[in-house]
Amino acid sequence: MGEADFDAIVVGAGLAGMYMLHRLRGLGLAARAYDSAGDVGGTWYWNRYPGARCDVESLNYSYSFDEALQQDWGWTERFAGQPEILAYAGHVADRFDLRRDIQFSTLVTAAHFDDAAGVWRVETDRGDRASARWLIMASGCLSLPRTPDFAGLADFKGRTFHTGLWPHEPVSFAGERVGIIGTGASGIQCVPIVAAEADHLTVFQRTASFSIPARNGPMDAAHEAGIKGRYAEYRREALETGSGVVRDKVVADSVLELDDDAREAAFELYWAKGGTDLLKAFADIGRNQASNDLAADFVRRKIRAKVNDPALADLLAGQTDPIGTRRVSLDTGYFETFNRDNVALVNLKAEPIERFTAGGIRTAAGEYRLDSVIFATGYDAITGPLLDIDIRGAGGLALRDKWREGPRTYLGLMTAGFPNLFTITGPGSPSVLTNMIVSIEQHVDLIADLLRHAEAANATRIEAETDAEDNWVAHVNEVAQGTLHVAANSWYRGVNVPGKPAIFMPYVGGFHTYRRKCLAIAEAGYPGFRLSA
Repeated sequence: MGEADFDAIVVGAGLAGMYMLHRLRGLGLAARAYDSAGDVGGTWYWNRYPGARCDVESLNYSYSFDEALQQDWGWTERFAGQPEILAYAGHVADRFDLRRDIQFSTLVTAAHFDDAAGVWRVETDRGDRASARWLIMASGCLSLPRTPDFAGLADFKGRTFHTGLWPHEPVSFAGERVGIIGTGASGIQCVPIVAAEADHLTVFQRTASFSIPARNGPMDAAHEAGIKGRYAEYRREALETGSGVVRDKVVADSVLELDDDAREAAFELYWAKGGTDLLKAFADIGRNQASNDLAADFVRRKIRAKVNDPALADLLAGQTDPIGTRRVSLDTGYFETFNRDNVALVNLKAEPIERFTAGGIRTAAGEYRLDSVIFATGYDAITGPLLDIDIRGAGGLALRDKWREGPRTYLGLMTAGFPNLFTITGPGSPSVLTNMIVSIEQHVDLIADLLRHAEAANATRIEAETDAEDNWVAHVNEVAQGTLHVAANSWYRGVNVPGKPAIFMPYVGGFHTYRRKCLAIAEAGYPGFRLSA
């Protein structure tokens, strides 16, 4: 098979890859995108588990780059479910005729930089060989599902599922004894739906999670019309926030500024509203342990009030990390589900899983008979999708070797020693701490502007300078040290993957701060990026 030649290759056809492809076309570049999925949508193509839903409101979790698109599309719910988001991705692909430049059901396995030719040579699991001057990784932050290496898993005779790789055909749990391992976002969304269908559900809790009611419901037509009437202004406001989402005004700089009654009233207001704005009600919840404790205690009291059995309530409210340092979920009836007679909770900290058996799971306390097991066990996040590909830069340097002690990037966008390689929402950028579509659009636009700048300078090579990378990594770490994130056992730090360096990977300084830094760099002629012919 011969080698296909393009100006740019994009890895991934999710929401990042789709917009990147659109912008590359606008630059007049011949581009090809590859994706292992059968269609567009990225994480929303794979995450079809019961209850899958976005935790960013629909009117925010959508593209802003085309005014006609955002005016024409209408959302049916405050927080859109997976089928609607996937339909939206398909609509965008149709509207901009993106599929003609995407090769689906194709996994990129290797990408090596050819120093002599100044191009990236890409290989796939289907035997494709392609080259391009520019290689853009739009592979996503949460796209490499992880199943722990449980002893005896191959012995289990029942069905197994991973929330991040859910079957496309309908799955029924009627009449079954089902187990769910994991109580992060996907587990919390999945549990109420499965409990209502299964004969019995056993939830294996590894770590108790904070969760706040979504208060989801049909889209309010007047609210939607109000936003659409000033969408451009609304989007500009979002760019000036730390999360890329317009929120209510902060109540106070510190929780500690209010007396008990005023503080409780503020928390109650946000709890009734639903969504994660409660964590942004006070500016210091993520930095000050005393303030964080007050917010966490409020949510724990709310959790306990939902659960009839006090001992069970204590387990479900047994969070040990500061609130917000692990991703806080939004739920619809999660805690109330444990009041059902057909639902049980197993605390894996007290009775860890020893092994799978032919008929179920054996813990230190006994065996649980199961027909199906759902792994809601998360991902090898942020760096995993990049390191899962054999990426080799200048001189044959493997990205896995360079990042052996943790990821190193300049702005989360490029890494020194890997010319012409861009990572959309890569480590060292705000990424998963923000509304992902806002971060995606900002990064794609930054890449497109860099490529235009290179063309104007007759440059064919863009590299991150080592000094700039070192300074950025130091800044990312310094900002993280000023928060409560650095001590938490979260996937933000990679601690869910054995052997992975425990380093806080996103930039926690806020989207608005990050964007301003990027704009200043662009206005100064892109210092930190070395351009050459």
